[in-house]
Amino acid sequence: MPLPSMPAPAGPFDDAGREAVYRAIHTRRDVRSQFRPDQIADEVLNRLLMAAHHAPSVGFMQPWNFILIRSAAVKDQIRAAFQTANVEAKAMFSGPQRALYSELKLQGISEAPVNLCITCDRTRGGPVVLGRTHNRDMDLYSTVCAAQNLWLAARAEGIGVGWVSIFRDADLRHILGLPDHVVPVAYLCLGHVTELYQEPELQARGWRQRLPLEDLLYGERWGGAV
Repeated sequence: MPLPSMPAPAGPFDDAGREAVYRAIHTRRDVRSQFRPDQIADEVLNRLLMAAHHAPSVGFMQPWNFILIRSAAVKDQIRAAFQTANVEAKAMFSGPQRALYSELKLQGISEAPVNLCITCDRTRGGPVVLGRTHNRDMDLYSTVCAAQNLWLAARAEGIGVGWVSIFRDADLRHILGLPDHVVPVAYLCLGHVTELYQEPELQARGWRQRLPLEDLLYGERWGGAV
């Protein structure tokens, strides 16, 4: 059995490094319409994928796979699937919300040079995985962490990311040829951007406002005072 690696010194980042991390978090945006047509360099894309691959995963199961999509033909199929689901989604809202929904651009599938589907292989690690013995969905949560890692790394690289979630599951599975044990978790559009909204677009457009943090904090149990 190999010897465990020795712990390395730990401590806070310097001021510049800490500020860079928080800047990426606070200025990350969901991009729909600001993509430039120039391609993402292979070395940049590889750094983004490596950042995703270094996400935390319960039991170190690493349940993710990454499907890169550049083909216009495949993007056309994906966009058609989105449009079908988007008509259904619009009908779920009423009044002013439906009118505003109609004005929102909710995807950049064709405009983004790269589309990326991050999937979760629910058989990765075998039938019993450390840390997932009592919560079957920890593999899905781990895969979402990979998407977040990629998104923050992309912000640092000047790459915009848009998460497209309005699909029928069966349509996405059919187009991408996913086996039954693999779940599509995040369908992302990636591309260079020159500008980003100073606040989340849905907030800027009046869809919703950010909730105050103090309204979301409890102490010791649900509803408990902090």
